[in-house]
Amino acid sequence: MGGTLVVTVDAPPSGHAITANRWDRLDGVRPDPLPTVSVIVVHFEQQPQLDRTLLALERQSYPRHLLEVIVVDDGSRTAPTVPAGVRLLRQEDRGFRAAAARNAGAGVAHGRILCFLDADTTPEPDYVMEVARLPSLAADAVTVGLRRHANLAAAPVDDRIEVVGPALELPAPEWLSRAYDRTGDLLEVDHRSYRYLIGAVLACSRAFFDETGGFDESFTDYGGEDWEWGYRAWLAGAIFAYVRSAVAWHDGPEWSARPDADDSRQRRKNGEALRLARSIPATGSSGRGLWSHTADVVIEIRSSSSPAALYICVDSILEAVPHAVVVLPDSSLDSVIDDPRVVSRADAVGHPLARVTVDVHRPLKVDPELFRLEVERVASGCGDAADIVARDHSGAVLIEIRSQRARRRRARWKRDELFPTHDVVAEWIVALNNEPDLEAYLGGWS
Repeated sequence: MGGTLVVTVDAPPSGHAITANRWDRLDGVRPDPLPTVSVIVVHFEQQPQLDRTLLALERQSYPRHLLEVIVVDDGSRTAPTVPAGVRLLRQEDRGFRAAAARNAGAGVAHGRILCFLDADTTPEPDYVMEVARLPSLAADAVTVGLRRHANLAAAPVDDRIEVVGPALELPAPEWLSRAYDRTGDLLEVDHRSYRYLIGAVLACSRAFFDETGGFDESFTDYGGEDWEWGYRAWLAGAIFAYVRSAVAWHDGPEWSARPDADDSRQRRKNGEALRLARSIPATGSSGRGLWSHTADVVIEIRSSSSPAALYICVDSILEAVPHAVVVLPDSSLDSVIDDPRVVSRADAVGHPLARVTVDVHRPLKVDPELFRLEVERVASGCGDAADIVARDHSGAVLIEIRSQRARRRRARWKRDELFPTHDVVAEWIVALNNEPDLEAYLGGWS
């Protein structure tokens, strides 16, 4: 595993197919029978914290015979000790390789549900039962538990975390608490909601994890690997849910409150942001002016009546979505437009991280501002907009704007109704039926 977005889905999975992100429709529903769960704990030089977490896992309300615990050590100088029945894997110390460690644990796991924990994050007794519920019911659900913070350094490792945690609690990150409140525990989400997934308290089905290709193992510095995976999970049609009843306690303050020099801390955070800007092409994550190596929007022109019509079509589209890649219908038209964002079909490469694909059925000119709004409406994934089919007054299709997220969810469950398609008469499109006046278009008097 290493971050490849896999797109092949065979038979639909068992369980519930959820429309949009409406996980609340499964409120009160419990899986019966309960599935097997593998808890994957990442460790580095944290033996006392690991001991506390493993003791807490022994006390889980989840049936012990359905629970597998795997510890993956990320290159500690001395191998950690684990009790009988806990599997230990080790990897070399070659940086902060939480992504590789989680993949290694998933690679040997037998459970149908994967729960990821860090050694310094200790779960309360009902944690596994609560965080695994939705992924057990809906194969594409991704849940994040409530990570609380406490100063546990002086607390005996065998103290019950549900007692000692509240007694020694530290402040929680306000930005994250506000985000969960604002979104209704991630009931209302969009393409940037991956920022609310925390790898230390994450769960999903094994099938969905495999479909996404796992974590990107090129992440070898602190932070970002969970957000990068979360973005690919979003594109794959994941249902995001925050589970307040799944409580785990992190030993120590949250990241921004740790005693590092401000410049050093900000430098590390900037390094994470730079890495993610190269990995996630979506607006709000990638550069505003810089062009990403992978496209967020891919636009394919199906036909062209003339070089001038093609020029106007592509120019008006790129005015609206300047970070898009445009695929021309014929390599012989390459000479018409000299722009690195414009390629022939023969030279087009895959863009697996694109949120949106646009099919342009005939030469046309779009109103840049209105077209941009329609593309972003589909791309954001929020509300009820999934796909848009724009027609002229005769009913002929002009443009189709398609969401990868919707496509992946529909393909997984073999059900088209999981996301709506909006069929509209587009007043913001002008079909170029005859030879257009290119000079008038460029000069602005047409």
